[in-house]
Order: sequence, then C-alpha cells, then structure tokens
Amino acid sequence: MTGQEIDKSVRQELQSLPKTLGEDVARNLVMVARLLDSDPEQAYAYAKVAFRLASRVAAVREAMGFAAYSTARYSEALAEFRAARRMTGSAELWPVMADCERGLGRPERALAMAGEPEVQRLDRAGQVEMRLVAAGARRDMGQADAAVVTLQSSELASNAVHPWTARLRYAYADALLAVGRADEAREWFGKALEADQSGTTDASDRLAELDGVEFVDALDLSAEEADEVTETEADRPSPDAEAKPQAEAEPAAEAKPQETQATDTDPEPEPHAESESKENEAAPSAFLDDPFKEPGEQA
Repeated sequence: MTGQEIDKSVRQELQSLPKTLGEDVARNLVMVARLLDSDPEQAYAYAKVAFRLASRVAAVREAMGFAAYSTARYSEALAEFRAARRMTGSAELWPVMADCERGLGRPERALAMAGEPEVQRLDRAGQVEMRLVAAGARRDMGQADAAVVTLQSSELASNAVHPWTARLRYAYADALLAVGRADEAREWFGKALEADQSGTTDASDRLAELDGVEFVDALDLSAEEADEVTETEADRPSPDAEAKPQAEAEPAAEAKPQETQATDTDPEPEPHAESESKENEAAPSAFLDDPFKEPGEQA
C-alpha cells in the first residue's frame, strides 16, 4: 500500500501538501476506505491520524466524517460533513448529514432537510439517498404509512438496476412489512434480492423469515450438546473391560478322583485321579444395547 491507490480527485487535493506529508495522509486515507465496512473503529483511528496531519483538506474532513458516522459518532460526523461542505460548496453530503440528524434523535430536522433546495442539486443517486433518509425519518416519527408513500417513485417503479436499486427496493419492502402488508413485502424483498448483485442487503434472510424457513448448521453444536457428547464418551466401557470370562468370576471346580471297588482276585488298583479340570468357556461379551449411540439430531 503506497497511497497511490487513492482516488485521483483526492490525490489532487493532497498535492497542496508537502510531498512526504501528502504521501502519509494518502496512506491513512486508503486504510480508512479499506476498513470502513469491516473494522469501523480501526478506520476511525486512521482517520484521526489523517485529520491531525491535514485538517484543512476537504477530503480529510469528509473521511473523518464517514469514519465517525460508521461508529455512530453522529455529532462529530455532522460537524465534519458541514466543514467539508463549506470547503467544497458541494451538496453531495446533504443526505448523510440528514441521516446524522436522525442518529441524534432529531428526525423532524432530517425531514425538513429533505425539502430544502439543496436536494434539487443532488444527482439521481443522491436524491434516492435523500428519499431513503426521509422515509426513515417518517418511521422514526411513527408515520409508517407515510414512509411507504415517500418511497414510491419512478426509481422504484423502474426495472433498470442501479447501485442503489437493491437498497431502495429493500427499504420499500421493509416499510410495507411495518404496515402489515406482508404479501407485498415478500414480493419486494424478492425484487431487492434480484437487484442485489453485491450482497449489500439481507433480502434472502428476510424472505426465508417470511416463509418460515430456519437454517440450522448441524455441525455447529451448542455447548450443552458438546457436554452430552463428552459425557457419553466417558461412560462408554473400554474394550478391555467389555466382558470378563466367566472363569474369572467363578473358581474352577476341584477335580474329584473316581473311586473303584477292589476284589480279592484283582490286584489293588492304583488310585486313578482325573486331574483334568473342566475347561471353562468364556461367556459371550455383554455389550450395552447400543454403546455407540450418537446424540440426538438437532431439530
């Protein structure tokens, strides 16, 4: 990572700094962009470094704003977005500024911003974002039906797929579900899934939830199930102790000599004793009914 990975427009802004300083700031901004979704707190830390090095660069203030926004530091984020807007004169941060007002518990201010002239200066993507924020503000204020109406637009009705299409359809489906229109919500969650090429929404999970489908990983045992398996292994007899021959349990019967009657004519017979012990046969192994019984399957 060299800092050259940064956007060209940002790199041009950094040219106003000494070369070494500009490279350091660029590297920190690249890390902010890379970590913003996966590790927001770490991204925020890199943004703080860039801010300390070059607080008068609009791109740095904007990056600081998004890093604070991603970690729910809405007051700080709003201040940074306002600073960046003053530096550039651009209205593109207007929707996220309005969403910061929502995050601060002021949805009425966010709704008021949706009616300001700055919205007309936004491109199509920015206007969709502003519509999403306004619908969220309506729901924050308990106006669920108004949120549904706010999202109804030509962009929603279009069959064309844009980077914001999946999120717009998803928001509309969620708003429909909030007012009890589950069948329509399911249809729009399906449309959101069709447009969600990059997996930015959890539309598939919401569809499964509406259909009553629950996914369970059979290999992911809970702690209690793991303990049951351990106890079963501990109670299982070892192979050497599975069965003991009956001969070890009962002593072998002593050999008894066979007595014979002696006659006067016959020589006295020598005593004949059977010294052979009756050979004991081992009893069959006494296994448990099912010694290798597996724990019950999960539902």
